[in-house]
Amino acid sequence: MSDQTTTEQTARTAELLAAHPWVARARPAPDGGLHVVPHPDAVAAAPEPGPLLREHLEQWAEVYEWVYETGEGRHADDLDLSGWRSSDTGAPLPEAHMRDWVDRTVDLVLAQRPSRLLELGCGTGLLAHRLRPRLDGYVGTDVAQVAVDRLTAAGLSRTAFVRAAAHETAAPRVRDAMDRVFGPHLRPDCVLLNSVTQCFPDLAYLTAVLHGALSAVADGGTVIVGDIRHSGLVLDHFARLERARDPEADDATITARAAAAAACDEELSFAPAAVVTALAGQSRPVRISVHARTMAEDTELTRYRYDIVLHVGPHTPAPGTRQVRRTPWDAHRGSGTRAALRTALDGDGPVVVHSIPNVLLTDVPGAVTPYALRTALDGTDAAVLLDAADPRLLAVVSPAHCAPAATEQTPDPTGPAAREPFPLFVRRRLPEVLRDHVRRADPDAALPAITVVDGTGDGPA
Repeated sequence: MSDQTTTEQTARTAELLAAHPWVARARPAPDGGLHVVPHPDAVAAAPEPGPLLREHLEQWAEVYEWVYETGEGRHADDLDLSGWRSSDTGAPLPEAHMRDWVDRTVDLVLAQRPSRLLELGCGTGLLAHRLRPRLDGYVGTDVAQVAVDRLTAAGLSRTAFVRAAAHETAAPRVRDAMDRVFGPHLRPDCVLLNSVTQCFPDLAYLTAVLHGALSAVADGGTVIVGDIRHSGLVLDHFARLERARDPEADDATITARAAAAAACDEELSFAPAAVVTALAGQSRPVRISVHARTMAEDTELTRYRYDIVLHVGPHTPAPGTRQVRRTPWDAHRGSGTRAALRTALDGDGPVVVHSIPNVLLTDVPGAVTPYALRTALDGTDAAVLLDAADPRLLAVVSPAHCAPAATEQTPDPTGPAAREPFPLFVRRRLPEVLRDHVRRADPDAALPAITVVDGTGDGPA
C-alpha cells in the first residue's frame, strides 16, 4: 500500500471521527495516528452531565452496586462497612477505627445543630442510622439501588431514601421526598456529602454539585463536605504505599513511583482553595471552615483527609463580638499539649492557635496529632482545624463557632489545587467508543492509533 493511499485512508477515518457527536475535531497526527479533541458537550458537567461524564458516574454506580450487594463488610444493619479497605494491604479497615470515623463525622454534623438533613451519597446508612434520631427529618440519596432499597426496608421513622446522583438535588423525586419528610416546600438546613467526592470526575462536576447543594439549603444552614482527599497530600500517600511495598528502595525511586501512581489515580482529590473557586458567583454569602480528621488511629483516613463546612447566608456577629485573635503554636508549646492549649486559649475573646505541625505528616519539634489536640481540649468549646494552605499544619479555634472567621482568607495551596481523574478516563474511553464507531460506519476503514488531545491539539487532554 502506497504512502498516498495510507494518508488518504487516515484522512477518511478522521472524517468519520469528526462526525461523531462526542468529537469536536479530528485530524491526522505526524506519527500516522489520529488526534481527536472531545466535544465540550460530551464532557460537560452542567447544566446536565455530558455522555462521557455520565459514563464516568455510572461506572462508580456499578462499583458500589456490586460492593453493597456482596455485603462483605456488613457487621450489622447499622454498621455495613462494605468497601472500606486499606490501600496498602487491601484488608478491611479495623471496625473500631471505622466506628471512630463515623462518630467524628456525626459530631461535626450535630455541631451545626441541624433539624432537617439531606445526605447526598448516603451509602449503607452509616450516618443515617446515627443522625436520624437527633433530627426532625432525614432524606438520603444514593446511586446504588440496593443501598436505597435496604434502607427503605429498615422502616426508619422520619426518613426517605431515593436513588439519585449527587447533582440531582433539584430532581422531582428528591424534592417529593423532602416534602414528605420535612413538610411541603421546606428546605433542609443541612446538606451533607460525606466520603463521596473521591468518586467525582473533576472540579467542574464538584462545582455543579456544590451549587445544587447551596441552592437546596435554607438560609442560615450548612453544606458539609466530609472525608475529602487532599490533593496536596496525594504524593505523600502514594510514597507511603510504595515504601511499604519496597522498604529497601532509594528515595528517588520511591518518588518516581509515587508520581507515576498519582498520575494514574482514579479518584478526585482537591484542596480547600478549589472549593473557594467553585463558590464564585454565589448569590448568597458563604463562609468556609476547614476541619481536620481527629480519629485516634493513624490510617489514610486520618492522615490525608479533611472536612469542609460551608456556612450559608448572611452572618451578623453578636454585639460586642471581638475579632479572632491569632497566636502561634510555637509561642506556647513545651509544657505538654494540654497545658500549652490551656495557656494559648486563655484570655478574653475568640482565639485561634495556628501553625501546629501534624506529627502524622511531619517530624518537627512541637508536632502533635489531631487526635491529641481533640483529647486535650476535653470538652472545651473549640474545634480542630486544618490549615487552609498547608495541610501539614493544624489549628485550634475557640469558641468553635468562630471556625469560619479563623479560615476566611484562604491563600493559594502549597500543592496542586486538584487532581482530577476524568481526563484519564476520557483518554481511555473515548478511543474505545470511536474505534467501534468507525467499524460500524466503514468496516474497511483504516484504524490507526487514536489519541485524545486538548483543544490546541498539542498535548494530552
